[in-house]
Amino acid sequence: MNKKWAVKRITLNLASNELEKLEQYCQKTGRPATDVIRELIRSLETNNFQLTVHEDNREESWTP
Repeated sequence: MNKKWAVKRITLNLASNELEKLEQYCQKTGRPATDVIRELIRSLETNNFQLTVHEDNREESWTP
C-alpha cells in the first residue's frame, strides 16, 4: 500500500472516556489511532453542510 505523507499535522484534545474508547478500539483491531481517526474523517458526509466563516476569520461553523 502506497501511503501519502501528511500535509498538515493536528493536535486532538479528547476527554478521558473518548481516549479510552479509541485506545480500546485500536487494541481490539490492531490499528493505529491515526488510521482510525483518518478513516472516520473520510466517512463524514459534508455535501449537505454549508461552511460559515465569521467576520473575524477566527471561527468556522458547519450548519446543516
